[in-house]
Amino acid sequence: MTTAGLGAQGVQRVLGIESSCDETGVALVEFHAGGAGGSVPKLLAHALHSQVEMHQAYGGVVPELASRDHIRRVLPLARSVLAEAKLGVEAIDVVAYTRGPGLAGALLVGAGVGCALGLVLQRPVLGVHHLEGHLLSPFLSADPPEFPFVALLVSGGHTQLMRVDAVGSYELLGETIDDAAGEAFDKSAKLLGLGYPGGPALARLAEFGDAAGFDLPRPLLRAGNLDFSFAGLKTAVRVTLDKLGPQPCEQSRADLAASTQQAIVDVLSAKALAALKRTGLKRLVVAGGVGA
Repeated sequence: MTTAGLGAQGVQRVLGIESSCDETGVALVEFHAGGAGGSVPKLLAHALHSQVEMHQAYGGVVPELASRDHIRRVLPLARSVLAEAKLGVEAIDVVAYTRGPGLAGALLVGAGVGCALGLVLQRPVLGVHHLEGHLLSPFLSADPPEFPFVALLVSGGHTQLMRVDAVGSYELLGETIDDAAGEAFDKSAKLLGLGYPGGPALARLAEFGDAAGFDLPRPLLRAGNLDFSFAGLKTAVRVTLDKLGPQPCEQSRADLAASTQQAIVDVLSAKALAALKRTGLKRLVVAGGVGA
């Protein structure tokens, strides 16, 4: 989120609404507007509701169910956040919401509630790009990074390398040409017969496996660019499972999970280091759901 265009000096409090997929999040952030470059934001309160349990029965996110659950959760979460911060709605200076990318219906819930609150409170409303939110989330930490830096954005639907010189000043260095790293985790987990969400389930199984158990490809590792590709890795996992037969032993499944995880991490690490070398920068920020 940027402070540009908010048109006010002094303390600003922003109520943020996140509803891009299967989690409803609300947060209240405070910063000092009008100064040179703004200020480091302070997280006053936040609340999150995960829909994981609801979607587990279906093996993945059901968009209609996700949207309906966002409708049920967003206002109670907002009340909870304001209560935790010991502030009333009049303390909100700006209402922000995730404008995309994400599930269309889920995004509409956040946008609708955000715009309605802005209208009722007569406050400005700010749509925030989902990936920019990931990119700038480290500034809420106790030790925020200094500009410039290289950012590795790793989420369920996106894998990108960015050069970040300032808020709003970004250069795309490389991105996935097919599946994102998060997709590779989730789809490999599904092939292994693991439940939803697949990424964490695969990571848990990998703890019992040998990362050198299977020789899996590291796509585009020596391509000379900073792009990613994970579709071939997913195919390699499927082919390996076919060779193991319809009922592979638990150790083989664990070894394959560990080998898959290692292949993805190897590619992400190598590309991130290559980006640092190419830009001459020393700082790397890893952000996004998979990065967390």
